[in-house]
Amino acid sequence: MMQTPLLLTDFLKRAERYFPKKLIISRTGENSIHRIPYREYAKRTRKLADALTKLGMTRGMKVGSFAWNHHRHLEAYFAVPCAGSVLHMINIRLSPEHIVYIINHAEDEIILVDADLFPLFEKIAPMLKTVKHYVIMKDGMDLPETTLENVHSYEQLLEDASDEFVFPEDLDENTPAGMCYTSATTGNPKGVVYTHRGLVLHSYALGLADSMGLRENDVAMPVVPMFHVNAWGMPFAAVNFGTTQVLSGPGFNPATLLDLIEQEKVTLTAGVPTIWMAVLNEQEQRPRDLSSLRAIVCGGSASPKGLIRAFEEKYKVPFIVGYGMTETTPIVSLSTFTSSMKNMTMDERIDMRALQGLTVSGLETRVVNENGEVPWDGKTMGELTVRGPWIADEYYKDERTQEAFKDGWLYTGDIAVMTKDGYIKITDRTKDLIKSGGEWISSVDLENALMTHEAVAEAAVIAVPHEKWLERPLACVVLKAGYEDRVTKEDLLTYLEGEFAKWWVPDDVVFLKEIPKTSVGKFLKAALRSELSSSYKK
Repeated sequence: MMQTPLLLTDFLKRAERYFPKKLIISRTGENSIHRIPYREYAKRTRKLADALTKLGMTRGMKVGSFAWNHHRHLEAYFAVPCAGSVLHMINIRLSPEHIVYIINHAEDEIILVDADLFPLFEKIAPMLKTVKHYVIMKDGMDLPETTLENVHSYEQLLEDASDEFVFPEDLDENTPAGMCYTSATTGNPKGVVYTHRGLVLHSYALGLADSMGLRENDVAMPVVPMFHVNAWGMPFAAVNFGTTQVLSGPGFNPATLLDLIEQEKVTLTAGVPTIWMAVLNEQEQRPRDLSSLRAIVCGGSASPKGLIRAFEEKYKVPFIVGYGMTETTPIVSLSTFTSSMKNMTMDERIDMRALQGLTVSGLETRVVNENGEVPWDGKTMGELTVRGPWIADEYYKDERTQEAFKDGWLYTGDIAVMTKDGYIKITDRTKDLIKSGGEWISSVDLENALMTHEAVAEAAVIAVPHEKWLERPLACVVLKAGYEDRVTKEDLLTYLEGEFAKWWVPDDVVFLKEIPKTSVGKFLKAALRSELSSSYKK
């Protein structure tokens, strides 16, 4: 067999050669939409590589991006790694302290930053140890007023660059291409490096019919940010397949997303549950035509069954729940259906969709506890472990590697069960699992049940100290507008008693105006525990 390397460079060449007229539809402002053919996109990408090389970009150098989803960010997705450097996609929603930490830890030397996000760097620049250049990404060539040195216009750099830049042909497929950091709830974020090989194989997996089935005739809109685990790999895969891409840009809202779906005939989109809950609310009030959608992919945290049902039953849009992590590039599993499930009732379909799904071809997963691999009975809990060609094998320059990577497996920190069909069901994070009187209680199951109540907008369940049982579950609930004075904690506890064993039902319910969330929309349970645990005595 020919030993041809798996490189992102080939994706770019393929898009330019076979799909030169297919479009990247990029929203860069409220009234600004760019329609860029792949032919032009490839030229701009080579120009960016030439411009950055002239600024001093060398092989192995870390180039940070601090940006929304748009065509310039997509150009960096290929210009930087195809030149042999590493694109560090910085999560713009991290705290300033964590942003400083990860830029210094990665040793970024060039930062590509959106103009509206640049003011942050005016404040943190004195703390950045390795950054030499800032490149401002915006429509037009004017620069913001700044006291910083070596600030450049992205468009001016491209204007002065050559589109005949030649990417190196001697790259090894195991060359680092990109990196992201976890959104830490405790301690500093952990860095994960992605190789060309891993990103290419992950992209192929997204094209499998039993995965996302991404293909040339799709119109794909990743709502998940491009700074969040490569927008789940969709931009890389879409370039390879010649897929039309819709990039939602800065300052989008549910109305913006629905308008883009309707106007651009989006067929496949992906984002976290909080996004789709807001989109559903907007759709209920001001309906758009969703008939072009063949699927919504949702991940990042558990999806309420009411949300899944609304899209599947009322709007006839398949709502596919997925599972992944920064360490897994990220797709591990998706709740697609097998042929044995074709005669399921709607309720059964919703139950299956709410699972984290079937492991994607190319990966191995196990759920293990102190007795070894657990049986596929849908009941026995253990920690989910994963291995495969697009799974990280270490953290970047971080001693915490040994905690997560053991004997060739990634220990995810997620507690799960396996159904009889081999579908993964996440029941908790190891740090969030509630152990009451020696028995495990799944906070995720309780949360999902609470969010099926018509009055509940959001629910998070945490462990609080208990004198007898050591820990007991406490429900933290945000009510929908109009229900504040109509629903009591007794109503919600009674609602749960019909579905769970008595010892699973929380001892109390706390009503909140909002539940704190991480930078990627997950419930920040550590903050809830810190705030509320002191009220409960052991």
